[in-house]
Amino acid sequence: MISEIFFKDMQLLAEFHKHARVKHFVADDVLMYAGDKIVFVPIVMKGSIRVIRVNEDGREVFLYHIYPGQTCAMSLNCCRANQISMIKAVAEDDTEVYMIPAELVDEWFRFREWKEFVNNTYAIRYAELMNVIDLIAFSNMDVQLLHYLQKRSQALNTKALHITHQQIADELHTHREAVSRLLRQMEQKNLVKLGRNVIELLD
Repeated sequence: MISEIFFKDMQLLAEFHKHARVKHFVADDVLMYAGDKIVFVPIVMKGSIRVIRVNEDGREVFLYHIYPGQTCAMSLNCCRANQISMIKAVAEDDTEVYMIPAELVDEWFRFREWKEFVNNTYAIRYAELMNVIDLIAFSNMDVQLLHYLQKRSQALNTKALHITHQQIADELHTHREAVSRLLRQMEQKNLVKLGRNVIELLD
């Protein structure tokens, strides 16, 4: 099990198996909405989770993916600060997660491995968030779009993405017409091949 792979402390493992529960999700299931009270922190065992920042107006920006052995820094931060969720978490494909009760996140800091796991999560996600900020602040939308498609492709382990232009627009906080125009330009450059609700990334 993934807990034995990433944690060796027998006392931590005992706590892990006592309190954590496994939950299964299929593609596009929402694990958490913005505004939800955070009652658990997910650690991915299988599959991946797409994390999306949602503001008060419901506008969305894609942030990063969570892969096996990883958790969500935003969820960790909100539960430790006793705040509601600021993100939406969506299963990218068939996904299994360990659900860690939120109240145990700080309590488990008495275990060195857990503290290191949380601190490493913050470091990794900070770097990813800085990359997102750089993309939004300093890159044109075509670069942001290509980055988004590449990340989705990596998470799903496929070059063919079954996704609508509207969904991309929603998660990149832009207009569908802009996405469609940029995708046509990318197709002309042989970066993608477009089909009906399918976008294939080309080498």
